[in-house]
Amino acid sequence: MDGMLSQEEINALLNGMNKDDSANSASKEQLTDAEKDAIGEISNISMGTAATTLFSLVNQRVNITTPVVEYATWKEIVNSYDKPCVFIQIYYEDGLDGNNILILKEKDVKIITDLMMGGDGTNDSGELTELHLSAISEAMNQMMGSAATSISSMLEKRVNISPPTSTIIDLFEHMNGENIADFLKGSFVRVSFHMEIGDLVDSVLMQLYPFEFARDLYRQFVQATSMEPDIPTRPLNEKSTSTAQMPPPINETPQAPMQQMPPQMQQMQQMPQMQQMPPQQGYNPYAYQVQGVMPGAVPYMMPPMQDVSVQPVQFAPFSPMSGGVAQPENIGLLMDVPLEVTVELGRTSKSIKEILDFAPGTIIELNRLAGEPIDVLVNGKFVAKGEVVVMEEAFGIRVTEITK
Repeated sequence: MDGMLSQEEINALLNGMNKDDSANSASKEQLTDAEKDAIGEISNISMGTAATTLFSLVNQRVNITTPVVEYATWKEIVNSYDKPCVFIQIYYEDGLDGNNILILKEKDVKIITDLMMGGDGTNDSGELTELHLSAISEAMNQMMGSAATSISSMLEKRVNISPPTSTIIDLFEHMNGENIADFLKGSFVRVSFHMEIGDLVDSVLMQLYPFEFARDLYRQFVQATSMEPDIPTRPLNEKSTSTAQMPPPINETPQAPMQQMPPQMQQMQQMPQMQQMPPQQGYNPYAYQVQGVMPGAVPYMMPPMQDVSVQPVQFAPFSPMSGGVAQPENIGLLMDVPLEVTVELGRTSKSIKEILDFAPGTIIELNRLAGEPIDVLVNGKFVAKGEVVVMEEAFGIRVTEITK
């Protein structure tokens, strides 16, 4: 042989290198047990808050169970989920860098949107329309917004999301992973929830995370939970930096360290045994010697006792006030307190469907007749009625009746 490699040998070497690279990349796309536990805990808390928000939107009992964190590929999603389904993209603007995807079944989306529009949740026929996608996007915006608030509390930083976008995905058309998010083309983290809405929905809700986003979420979670307040401490025998000095000790024997005990306990133990020293040369009249202190110990110095006048307390008699009306001596203290004054022309209630149909020029009928007095509220409390007037170029209100 001339030492040259044949083409077959070169191909074999290249194939072996490719296998090694694939194995290395596959080993990197894994989470530790601690990371999986943290992702599950964060998802559990955030989805618990989201379930409360969804309950307020659909007025039905909502139950989202503990999540299951596992790895998945696009092929597994295609084989295990309904077709078509709704993909909801969630992007983080503040606090976190990345995105994740929520997957809902088509039937679940129809039921949720029907409940949001005032229906009973049984109108799940027909195809998904832009109205369904708009309604479910708003529901997810509120749900994931409340979830982001929970994450903010856990991470101790501000976390915001952009308005989610909903898309109908036919998994049959994307079997080969075409036109999907880049992180879905490999292995990713799948968090599965069992979701129940009243007696109408008994389904699975899935949340898909890129590995890097999951690791970043774990790192910030660990950093926030392991952070302790930086409280400066000082050993008990360390000298204070204060410039105040103790009075000279009465006993000139060498000083010995006193037993380390909180000053409050020392004071309580020593107070019943105090005796005043007779005056002598160099004597500090404001110092008292404590009996029973260890030989050579620094005596505890008490501040001078002051004469205090003590007399029984005298309460005012509980007699009716003259005239039955309290005198407003201190009403001036409240005069500068600002209050919010609101003039309410009228009210009405509309369903989400009707609100989505609003356009410039839409007329909204209120629950008040023309010419009827309008309400004046102070800090949300009804206080007066009045009529609308024009003051130069601004509207005003002329009070016609004060409520009692």
